[in-house]
Order: sequence, then C-alpha cells, then structure tokens
Amino acid sequence: MKFIWQYVKRYPGKLLITFIATFGVAAVMIGLPTYLAQMIDNAIINENENLLWYYALIMIGLVLLSLISRTITSYTTSSIVNDMTMNIRNDAYEKMQSLSHHEFQELGVASLTTRISTDAFVILQFMEMILRQGLVSPMMLIFSIVMIFSISPALGVYIIPVSIIIILAVIFIAKYTLPISEKQQASLDNINRILRENITGLRVIRAFNNENFQQGRFQDVNKDYKSLSSKLFKTIAITPAIFSLLLNMVIITILWFGSSMIAEGNMQVGIMVAFIEYVFHALYSLLMFANIFMMYPRASVSASRLQEVMDTPITVANPDAQVAITDTDEHGTLEFRNVDFAYPDASKPVLRNISFKTEPGQTVAFIGSTGSGKSTIVKLIPRFYDVTKGQILVDGVDVRNYELNALRNKIGYTPQKALLFTGDIAENLRYGKFNADEEDMEHATTVSQAYEFIHRLDTKYGTHLDEGGANLSGGQKQRLSIARSIIADREIYIFDDSFSALDFKTDAAVRQALKEETKDATTIIVAQRVSSIIHADQIIVLDEGEVAARGTHKELLQTSDLYYEIASSQLSEEELNRDY
Repeated sequence: MKFIWQYVKRYPGKLLITFIATFGVAAVMIGLPTYLAQMIDNAIINENENLLWYYALIMIGLVLLSLISRTITSYTTSSIVNDMTMNIRNDAYEKMQSLSHHEFQELGVASLTTRISTDAFVILQFMEMILRQGLVSPMMLIFSIVMIFSISPALGVYIIPVSIIIILAVIFIAKYTLPISEKQQASLDNINRILRENITGLRVIRAFNNENFQQGRFQDVNKDYKSLSSKLFKTIAITPAIFSLLLNMVIITILWFGSSMIAEGNMQVGIMVAFIEYVFHALYSLLMFANIFMMYPRASVSASRLQEVMDTPITVANPDAQVAITDTDEHGTLEFRNVDFAYPDASKPVLRNISFKTEPGQTVAFIGSTGSGKSTIVKLIPRFYDVTKGQILVDGVDVRNYELNALRNKIGYTPQKALLFTGDIAENLRYGKFNADEEDMEHATTVSQAYEFIHRLDTKYGTHLDEGGANLSGGQKQRLSIARSIIADREIYIFDDSFSALDFKTDAAVRQALKEETKDATTIIVAQRVSSIIHADQIIVLDEGEVAARGTHKELLQTSDLYYEIASSQLSEEELNRDY
C-alpha cells in the first residue's frame, strides 16, 4: 500500500470530501432502519396518519441526503483514481525512458507493457473499491454492531460466530490467492511477449509456414493464463456463497428467537425489523471489506511490479546537475582511449583496448566479420551503454560527464534497423529536429535521396506511415532514417550499417551528398560493404572485438590480410587495383 498511498495522498482535499460524504452515506443507512422501526411501531400499528407522514418525510429526506452523498463520493472517487492512475503511468513511462538497454532486457519489453497498462488498471480497480466501499464498510460495520447490541444483546451474540467464520475464510483465501496472482501476472507477460513476437514477425512466420506452430505457442500460454485466472476467480467466488449461506442462517435464527420475544412482549415488531436490517448491514459490510481484503493480494502484486520499475537502478545515469557538462569549446572531435566493454550479463568483454581519434571533417569507418563489435562501438558514443574500462571523449570531455541531452544533441544517429514511427513522414523527420520546416525537410531528403520517392506520393510529407513504416520498402525506410539524423546540424554523425538496403547507385549518391553535408563534422560509418567506406579517412578493421588493422583503403589492401580478404570477396580485380 505504500506505493499506492504516495499517489493517493496527493489529493487531500478530495479525500476529505470523500470521507465526509461517505460518513453521510453511513449515517443515512444507519438512520433509515431506526425511523422505519418507529414508523411501524408508532404510526402503522397505532394507525396514526400524521405520524406516518412525519416519519415518511424524514426518510425521504435521508434518501435524498444519501443520493447527494453517493453522487459526491462517486465524483471524487472517480477523479482521485483516474488522476492517480494517470500519474502512475506517467511516472512509470518517464522511468522507462531513462532505463538503459540492459534494464529493458532485464525487465522485458512485454512485461513493461503489462505493468504500465494492466497492473496500473488493477490498482485503479482496487483503489476505486477502497474509496467507494473501503471507507463506508468499517463505518457501517461499527455503527451496525453498536445498534445491534443496544437493541438486543441476546440476539446479537448469534452474529459473532458467523463473523469469525467469514474473517477466517477471508484470511485463508487472501493468503492462498497471493502466489496465484503473481503467477497470473507473469503469465500475462508471456501472452504479451508472444503476441508482440507474432505481430512483428508475421512475415517470417508466414514465410516459413509456421502459423500453426505459433498458434500452438499462443494457445499454450493463453491456456495457462486461463487456468490460473479460473483458479483465482473460483477461489474468490467462494466468499459470496459462504456469506449468502451464513446470512440466511443468521436471519432464520434471529426470526426464530425474535418471534418468541415479540410473542412474550419483550420486543416490538418494528424493532425486530430494524434489528434484522442492522444484522444485514453488519454482515454485508463485513463481506464488502472481505472483498477488498481478497482483492488486496492482486493489487499488491501489481503495485510491487510497478515499484520494481520505479526502483530499478539506472546504469546509464545523468551526472549531478552541478557538474554535468552542457557545452564545450571543442566541436566535432571524438576519441576512444583504451576502451573495453562487456555486456552486463556477459562472461567476457566484446571490445578490448579500442583506441582511435578523429577530427572535424574526417570519416572513420569500421568493418569486420559479424560479431566483431562494430555496432557495439557506436552504441557507446551516445551512452546507450557505458564502457567497462577506458574513456570515450566527445569534444575533449568524457561522455559520462555530459548531461545526456547535451551529449545526444551533438550526435546524429542512424541505427542499423531503420525504425519509423506511426504518423506521417513530416512527424518522423521532426524527431531529428522538432521545429523543422518544409525547407529543412526538402534539404535533408535531397541529401538522403528520399526526395524523389516522397514527391511521387500524393500527400508528400503528409503521407501516413504504418507502424514501423511497414508501407515503405527497406530502402525507402533507410533513406528516411538517414534524413532524420541529418536534418539538424550535428557535430558527430553515426551511420550504423545504414546503407545496406540501398542499391549501389543510390548508396554512392547518398555518400557523395553526405560528404558535403558533414564536411565540418566527424562521420562514423559501420559497414559490411567495402564500397561504402573506400573513401574514408581511416578504416578500422575489427576482429573478435579488437583492432586488427587501421589505415586507408589503399594502405589496408597492402598491410591487412583480413581486409584484403573482405575486399577481394566484394570487389573485382579492376576495382581492387584502382587508385582511389
């Protein structure tokens, strides 16, 4: 409850109004049986019409008061729980934005989706029940018990064993359902994970004709979730059945003994009716409180899962604001000093002793076999991960000393996979520059060779893109991704195998345009194709996470067997001997 309370306590005024209105509801519910008893005994039995109207008007007034109080309670409760849930989701999303790639892998994307949606909704339901019933139930229970024993202690003792049975049953059910709730939420994570994989990998699934296999996987996890949910809800459903049985038994017992007391003249009919009403209110309030108590384990699991997100330590964090660097005298320089890097869950480093330095206007390219660490190197520059050993300097400052926004504003990053967002082309380009106008877009798309295909579209920059840019080809997505990274002036441009989907003619045209566009900045290129990096000022050949060779294309052909092997597998004899 500590996690939930830190959000609920933000609304003290609404909580106070809710409490007062709830007190009004409880007072009305307790007052009505009392006036009903007096109406029966003093007005109806005695056939006193004036007194009958008197009690009727009082009861109508109480009903109106109850209506007003319930309306206020509904309004304030809805306002509190919706604002609370919105704030929980906002805070969870904000925390997720600050998590590094490692934390995302640890928690799981599917699980994070479940936590920010389903778990937050479970808390909403729980708090709505707390505010609507959790406040009024204790009041009703206390008031009803007081009235029961003030009317007839002898009949009141019959509700004691029933109350004890209900309380014990609730405690047992709550303890029993806690681990089931935990498994249920974990099972929901699995459903979201497989659903996400199925949607994003639909083309691969169809290509390999594995729809039935994936259907089976989904059915298995869905069946597991259904089994856990059925077990949980069946267990919880026992309580109303127990309550109904016990309530009927108590009412029958009270009527049995109460009728004898009426016959002996020890109790009036109206008082008996009121007594039964108070018994019903007491046991019903106990049941409502029991329902809240039984829902608590599920809400507790959801709260702990969200708390886990909030408490997750950030491995790539901003330095203290007082010492964080936001501006530098140098611009466009990059240096790696003896950098080692190992992924948090890896047993050995994937990069070892990486050192190089660039100056503004230079292009540095990385090439090597798959798994040699090319993409890992460029992910360290914008601090997607932090180095294990050594330093990375941007403009002469260790990247760990930068304010993260300031560091990443220096970098134009084009990832290996061209990821576009749902929306139109203009919105996607503005991810690179928020206030980009049409002139900026025209220039960036001209450089990336996307101008021509965009202007063939009916609505040009207003063309809607499906999720992930699914309605574009791979080359079109890649060109838009390049345009997005160069639309604003940056000091360092990173192209992580960003030309792989382009044909050779378009690749050459993009690189020629980029050379002019990035002439005052450092350009980092990760490539598989030698043709994409022939003109680089420095080519670094990686082999199993280490620098195997470095130099220009011409130098490496003479000094590096590994580079020559890569180049000769892609270039003709004439191209190998050409003087670049």
